[in-house]
Amino acid sequence: MARLLIVHHSPTSTVRSLTDAVVAGAHDDAIEGVEVVVRPALEATADDVVAADGLLLGTTANFGYMSGALKHFFDSTFLDVGGALGDDGSGVPAGGGKKPFGLWVHGRYDTAGAVRSVLSIVQALPWTQAAPTLEVLGEVTEVHTAAAYELGATMAALLSD
Repeated sequence: MARLLIVHHSPTSTVRSLTDAVVAGAHDDAIEGVEVVVRPALEATADDVVAADGLLLGTTANFGYMSGALKHFFDSTFLDVGGALGDDGSGVPAGGGKKPFGLWVHGRYDTAGAVRSVLSIVQALPWTQAAPTLEVLGEVTEVHTAAAYELGATMAALLSD
């Protein structure tokens, strides 16, 4: 059975509504053969990532960057999950397998820096973006939660039997 790992930082009810919708989409009744594992970013481990066939990442946009919790996830797992570093210590495009991943970001005023920061790290991992990034500004509406549900369902469907 394929495994979809959902790693998120959802500190507010607003962001939790997006996370809940992503998780619900990943559990859509029409999708079979996918185990969905949900981990807060501060609890997710390299073993979780290695065991996953695909990933969904969720974060807030904080001062033009991803949440500290998601950054901690990357810092604590990067090398153990196949992260590639150049001679100067910077991330370089990773080779090898290409696990599919998706991303959602919520911000009050801007999400660009958070998206850029996640994607700059992910490019050095053996992952490939399999769905467009869901960027949500301000209040979360039904349109946003529907898009989050679709993101979860899309990623799970990509992994289904």
